[in-house]
Amino acid sequence: MRTQDGQLFFTPPNQADAYKELRGIHGEIHDIAGEYWNWPSVATLTRPSLARILNLNFLYDEMLPVAGSICEFGVHYGSSLATLLNLRAIKEPYNYSRHIFGFDTFSGFAGVDEKDGGLVKSGDFHIDEGYEKLLERLLLAQESLSPNNHLKKFSLIKGDASVTSKQWLEDNPHSIISMAIFDMDVYKPTKDVLEAIKPRLSKGSIVVFDELNCPHFPGETQALFEVFDMNTIEVKRSPFLPYTSYFRL
Repeated sequence: MRTQDGQLFFTPPNQADAYKELRGIHGEIHDIAGEYWNWPSVATLTRPSLARILNLNFLYDEMLPVAGSICEFGVHYGSSLATLLNLRAIKEPYNYSRHIFGFDTFSGFAGVDEKDGGLVKSGDFHIDEGYEKLLERLLLAQESLSPNNHLKKFSLIKGDASVTSKQWLEDNPHSIISMAIFDMDVYKPTKDVLEAIKPRLSKGSIVVFDELNCPHFPGETQALFEVFDMNTIEVKRSPFLPYTSYFRL
């Protein structure tokens, strides 16, 4: 199923009613619980949503001993970024060198290549104009609940990552990358960013792909083929999500 903003969903028709029911219940819980809305709302998380949280927790533990910053390329609504901020606060509350950078156009795919297979088009996965300002507020609120909350330890970088990643490298000559998460889905920005950041990855850095070996988004895998020698890296799968894979340098 394709939504109006270009997202693709593969939920079986016989589960659609359950998702609608949970959405309605979520609103009722929010009204009933009042000031205590946050914890009761967790009850409406579905298995796929919980799997994404467990996946990020697993990847964070894999990365934890490695020095450097976290870069997520493809932020969308920012749920992964918010989770990463909270995982940092739990697992390394006083490591204020672990800056988290989120890159996104916030207007959908900037361009689609023939290597992307024809299922997606430019502008897919767009969100409402100005959403990054709401996301900035959300992340600031989350960080205010963490240790060292007087230090801003995240940055949102708007624009085509093919361009902004190169500018980021120029502006941050000190930065090394402990974990790079690729969730841009399509070929060109994935390849461009992989090539750009490769010198900033150290031995032990984690490189994560959200749609690797995925027939719906073949461009992500094609980009990896062209930047890394597949005979020299060991690509491992996430135990929680079918198309999330990673390798350690």
